Amino acid sequence: MYAIESSPAKKKDATGDIAVDLYPFIREYKGGRVERFLRSSFVPASEDAAANRGVATKDVVIDKSTGVSARLFLASRTAAAAAGEMLPVIVYIHGGSFCTESAFCRTYNNYAKSLAARTGALVVSVEYRLAPEHPMPAAYDDAWAALQWVASLSDPWLADYADPDRMFLAGDSAGGNIAYHTAVRASRDGSLMDIEGLVIVHPYFWGSERLASETVWDGVAMFSPDLVDRLWPFVTAGHAGNDDPRINPPEEEIASLTCRRMLVAVAEKDVLRDRGRQLAARMRDCTWAGDHVALVESEGEDHGFHLYNPLRATSKMLMESIVQFVNQRTALALPLPAALLPELHELHACEGKTSNSEMNSAQPIPGVPARPYIDIFGYGMAMKDWSRGCLHIGQAKASRTRYGLFLGGTRPNKTNKVSLSASSSSTPASSIIKNFL
Repeated sequence: MYAIESSPAKKKDATGDIAVDLYPFIREYKGGRVERFLRSSFVPASEDAAANRGVATKDVVIDKSTGVSARLFLASRTAAAAAGEMLPVIVYIHGGSFCTESAFCRTYNNYAKSLAARTGALVVSVEYRLAPEHPMPAAYDDAWAALQWVASLSDPWLADYADPDRMFLAGDSAGGNIAYHTAVRASRDGSLMDIEGLVIVHPYFWGSERLASETVWDGVAMFSPDLVDRLWPFVTAGHAGNDDPRINPPEEEIASLTCRRMLVAVAEKDVLRDRGRQLAARMRDCTWAGDHVALVESEGEDHGFHLYNPLRATSKMLMESIVQFVNQRTALALPLPAALLPELHELHACEGKTSNSEMNSAQPIPGVPARPYIDIFGYGMAMKDWSRGCLHIGQAKASRTRYGLFLGGTRPNKTNKVSLSASSSSTPASSIIKNFL
């Protein structure tokens, strides 16, 4: 999938030696300077839908004191809106390891725009504070503030188009973790509108005890277990370790969720994949879940692939799964068969297995991306100053493989499972992504 370059030579910086090296995401120096690597260029909002592929966008300030803001996406083609029917709302929280990326960057602007166009929903993409300047749980508080603001329907677009009974929380990678915790907080609060559904793509969850997919690294996958081990202590300013329940949710917390439906998406080559599978399996066993949990697996893909290659077959299939989930007006047509979700014991590291093929057979599959800053509608000067260089993401070998596995009841058949095939022969032998993330 995406091979990450080895870290550039660790040299002395003008502000001191390197204190924390989490390349290819972020590096912090002893002098206090922070260097972010994964980022994409700033894109301004535009209310001219015709010039913006049919989607109008605008930026709003949610809390001036913290800098929390959001970009709203409204698809002009929406027939429902033209007919006076209210639209579902997706509160989207971007990924980036809690320390990079932005709702205003090209990567997430384009993804949220596609999400609005395909689902017909009003998308609210949240701009939250980043670590290490603002350690966790600042991002949790910002996402909660954004959800409260959306629930108030104080913005004209929300007042005119939002259906408060069709509210969705969504996010990828670190944003998936934040979306999950926002849903937990909403369930406990009880004063806001109900959450119809939770969509988490390649979510960042972890733990001190290794699961099967976390015991080996092929040197090519985007994340190594060692890098993931060091992330949470860094973004919490050293106040929490990998046994923190915020990244390894207890079953009683999962059971407290009151959202009516949930979709978890994982990727076969992602080192985080078993965490997403484990979360879906635990939700399957909750009394509230019933037949309302769907698991989407993208075969042959790595973390966040849909953001970097939106036109490939697997990316389109993942988007289609989310579109169907959001626009489904009733509960899943069929229950999710227990046999299609892993048993929890199957996800733990298997003793006695020595080969990679044996280890990988124990059940694998979750997602991330990256940004810096905080400046209300100077749009963060740091964003405007970002380098426009290229980042090589390595070799993308052409192959023939089965793309996508959708588990759930929206497309029922005898086995309640759909497996599609596609050829990726058009994929170039190597990939260079300009202004990556």
